[in-house]
Amino acid sequence: MNIVLWVIAALLALVFLGAGGAKLAQSKEKLIASPNMAWAEDFPPGALKTIGALEVLGALGLILPPALGIVPVLAPLAAAGLAVSMIGAILTHARRKESQPIVINVVLLALALFVAWGRFGPYPFT
Repeated sequence: MNIVLWVIAALLALVFLGAGGAKLAQSKEKLIASPNMAWAEDFPPGALKTIGALEVLGALGLILPPALGIVPVLAPLAAAGLAVSMIGAILTHARRKESQPIVINVVLLALALFVAWGRFGPYPFT
């Protein structure tokens, strides 16, 4: 189970590092031009940068603390934070009546909750 949790955490880290990095690196206009980012028009540029920074920090928090053995409890906390961000994403897409992105958000939410459950519960870093 430890290997499964590591693999899922690594997958989540890659997804959120890419998504967050894109939000940090691109302007609001460029984000809106992307077919999957139309929701960005509902948020000011600063909020988009904040979301991107939190996604990058969450991605790093999933991997670095346990890999370095420094405060490994940050990994399940990062997973829980990413789960909360996915709830916000689900609500945003639901309000905009965008059903396809909700499916992706639900999958990411489930994976983040699984990592948080596993690392807070029966499979903590020891």
